[in-house]
Amino acid sequence: MINSELLAVFYSLASAISWGTGDFSGGVATKRTNLYGVVIGSQALGGLFLALIAFGVAEPWPGWLDLVYGAAAGISGVLGLLALYRGLAEGRMGVVAPVAAVVTAIVPVFVGFFMEGLPASQQLLGLGVALVAVWLISGAGAQLRISTQELRLPLMAGLGFGLFFILIDRVSVGAVFWPLVAARLASVSMLAVLMRARVQDQARPATKHLLLIGLAGLFDAGGNAFFALATQAGRLDIAAVLSSLYPASTVMLAWLILKERLTLPQWLGVGAALAAVVLIAW
Repeated sequence: MINSELLAVFYSLASAISWGTGDFSGGVATKRTNLYGVVIGSQALGGLFLALIAFGVAEPWPGWLDLVYGAAAGISGVLGLLALYRGLAEGRMGVVAPVAAVVTAIVPVFVGFFMEGLPASQQLLGLGVALVAVWLISGAGAQLRISTQELRLPLMAGLGFGLFFILIDRVSVGAVFWPLVAARLASVSMLAVLMRARVQDQARPATKHLLLIGLAGLFDAGGNAFFALATQAGRLDIAAVLSSLYPASTVMLAWLILKERLTLPQWLGVGAALAAVVLIAW
């Protein structure tokens, strides 16, 4: 039988890979077409995907409180996603990605410490190494000067994602997919209201961009599901930090597909991430 902590590590890493792939797809799509169109399309498709899985595995209908937590998580998460995609499209990815990822991890880490106490010493060391890895992988250090204005969007993104982590962790054990469907319904509804208030953002994405939008939605939904499973199998802080390694997938895909060069700090970050996983799973 697989140890629950090892299972949590596996789910967390699967979440990071899935989220990073979704961010790569969504980030490329956002550079080519309307932001709100990308986010609404990906959120709606991801919600449909999650609902089909819930029906397929015959997950019981959860209690109303689980649905409320899911809806609140969806609103927090989509606000973070809007800030992240806007930041990636308008700002320097080497600033936006690491700041958002580290804030995403730090918020639930402090909550996890308060609710569950400190983890084992080697796991605590692993959490610290993982935070350094997130920063290095995302390309930090190449940017010499960062303005206060440039930090606004990534800080908003990290706070939104961190609250998503915390709220999803509050869902009852065994309730995975239906609370995430509630999250998508809430996020799509809020996005529709926001888009109606912004006439300039009502243009529909071109058909040629639908594949990227669809991939963003499927992988983002997969990341959500894996993270929910990780928090039910293990600690919130460990799941949050390992899942926050998602920039590694984004960076590696940019290297493989867009032929972007990886810097020495990024390669060091990959090594630090592997070391962190060993320490946390030990």
